[in-house]
Formats: sequence, structure tokens, C-alpha cells
Amino acid sequence: MLNVLLVEDDFDLAETVIGYLELESITCDFASNGMVGLLLVEQNQYDVVLLDLNLPRLDGLSVCERLRATGNDTPILMLTARDRLDDKLAGFEAGTDDYLVKPFELKELVVRLHALAGRRSGQIRVLRCGDLEMNLKERTLTRADQVIKLSPIAWQLLETLLRASPEVVSKQKLIATVWGEDPPDSNSLKVHLFYLRKAIDAPFADSLLHTIAGQGFAIKEDRRQ
Repeated sequence: MLNVLLVEDDFDLAETVIGYLELESITCDFASNGMVGLLLVEQNQYDVVLLDLNLPRLDGLSVCERLRATGNDTPILMLTARDRLDDKLAGFEAGTDDYLVKPFELKELVVRLHALAGRRSGQIRVLRCGDLEMNLKERTLTRADQVIKLSPIAWQLLETLLRASPEVVSKQKLIATVWGEDPPDSNSLKVHLFYLRKAIDAPFADSLLHTIAGQGFAIKEDRRQ
């Protein structure tokens, strides 16, 4: 069963949407302004956030930007009466994953929700594990407030691992993500991971990059493998 949050100041529309989603076995929390919506997302786990663009107290774009800035990767479906390209581009820049222009068909809404719920947002701006922070927008990496410089390949490897954290990423997936259909020689990944570990772990007391025997690699705080 999907669990979504609807942030919408039109109470009639909200009542209609919530009622229809219940018929589709989708539970739906509700907030009538941006500030309450932001608080609910921070306190709860949702599969998707339905976010109106024009909201009192804090507009939809600002809610979206704040969530992405904190590393929240919940998929966001923006609801708006605006159908201009500039408005859509502004929404994607703020971190929304999809748009639905009012008035919309409720059946289409359900299809969009299921499509978004099957993944995490690719619009996330900050990736974190412990005191390690990767800012994708500014292309900066810090640990314990110390700036870390990485090669482009090491950056790609770390980004892939952080997006999956704390789950394990296989050697094959890392190679495919970074080198695509032109894989390097067998030692290249090992060498790049060595330098990545040296950059993000060697100067610090706790290791974040772990080799999981027979499975792959993971970025996580827990030392137990």
C-alpha cells in the first residue's frame, strides 16, 4: 500500500483527491500549507509527496528546495494550474520529479503515483553518510567540515555508493555506472577505490567505505559487515 502526502490549500480538491486515493488503497496525509507540509515530510516516511505550487506560508518551490537541500529523496509530484514551460523548468530546478497540470484526471494521478513510488528521487541535491557530505549542485565534498578533492572517476564512484547507502553496490554495477560499455582493465576499479578510501577515510578515525566480501562495496557508518 502506498503512503503519500498531499500539500494543497484547495480543500475541495484535497477532499476529492484523498477520497479517490482511498478507493485505490492509497493512504494520504494532508497539509494545507507549505510549512506544515515540510514538517510532515521531515517527520514521516512517504512514497510520494503531492505538492501544490501555490501554497500559503511557504510555496511549493521553496518546500521542494528545502527538502532537496537536506538530502530528502522522496519523489515529488508537483500539482499546478500553470502550464508554461518556464514554470515547469523552475519546478525541475527546485527538485520536483514530475508535473501534473490542473485540472487532471484522477486515474492519471494514480498512474503517476505508482510510477514515482517505485524509485527514489534523482533530484536530490545533497548526499550524506555520517559526517561525509556531497553537495551535487555545488560539486563539493566535505567530511567533518574538511574539504576533500576527488578525481572525476572517484566522484562518480562515491556518488553511486552514497545514493545506494547503506546498501551494497556490486563491482559490476560500479563499473557499468562509471565506464558504461567500455570497461577498463581489471585493476582500474581497485586502484580508484584505493584512492577514494584514502581520501575519505584515511584522515579520519572511522571508516565509511567498506568492502563486503563476495558482494561489493558500501558506504555506511556501521562497521559490521
